[in-house]
Amino acid sequence: MPCPSGLLCLNKPAGLTSRDVVNRIQRVLRPAKVGHAGTLDPLATGVLLVAVGPATKLISHLQNTEKIYQSTFLLGQSSDTDDVTGSVQHHEVPAMLPTHEQMHSALLQFTGEIRQHPPAYSAVHIKGRRAYDLARSGKAVIPDAKTVVIHEIEVLHWQWPELQLRIRCGSGTYIRSIARDLGNTLGCGALMSRLERTAVGPFSIEQSLSCEEPDRDSLVQQLIPAVRLIRGLSRYWCRQEDLEHLRCGRRFIAGTDRLEIVESAGAIAVLSPDQQHLLALAELRDDGLLQPRTVFQQAIDGVCNQPADSQ
Repeated sequence: MPCPSGLLCLNKPAGLTSRDVVNRIQRVLRPAKVGHAGTLDPLATGVLLVAVGPATKLISHLQNTEKIYQSTFLLGQSSDTDDVTGSVQHHEVPAMLPTHEQMHSALLQFTGEIRQHPPAYSAVHIKGRRAYDLARSGKAVIPDAKTVVIHEIEVLHWQWPELQLRIRCGSGTYIRSIARDLGNTLGCGALMSRLERTAVGPFSIEQSLSCEEPDRDSLVQQLIPAVRLIRGLSRYWCRQEDLEHLRCGRRFIAGTDRLEIVESAGAIAVLSPDQQHLLALAELRDDGLLQPRTVFQQAIDGVCNQPADSQ
């Protein structure tokens, strides 16, 4: 029986870690390999992409896609975790509460390409150890700032102390850090009380599946094929004679009439002759040869075993 392969778009409930969800799917689909594309904290809910079988090779590509969140911040409070799960401190209510205009102006500085310090309680590495391990041991932790991209912050509701936002951002962004930094900017403190990821790339909360008591047959039926996960990549649909080169991981001459280049897209998705299957991710060399980098052997075998008149 072929190993299940594809993507599950799941709706993670509060209280579970992303690893908990992966383990739950792994138990049902073993021995297939399972991994997730983008961590959600236990407090957070919403879209969690879980790759199964050979599709786990696409996790790094999926992690780099745009995300959309809806989040609630509470002003006048702060915590060591930058959310309500930590040790919360209450601050004095400002004599003059921020107006809608002042709030909008303050949020503008967090859009675009910015430098952001991850929370002290986060999974980033500091000298070989997770930041949260150091923080839990009582050490003062200030993770190094990193560059993130925040495309848009929209105010959905604002009435002291509750601020509701819709945030569209790139990978690696910590919404908790936006709450913390906004509170520092306004001088009244702020933390995150709620977070829902409503979209990852083209995958939305509306199409996500419950991960409660998963059933093997239903999960396999709901798997999204790898060929639908390559949005935004350049494409090459191979010829019949290219299949053996792919099977062996050999570079080969790419027919320019079959090549669609997307500027700054990086890897090239190599598709079956009928464009229904993803066979490899490849790199186009300066000499015009395609060098396979990630090969989906199961998919290649399936295409090669098809009758010639069906390809």
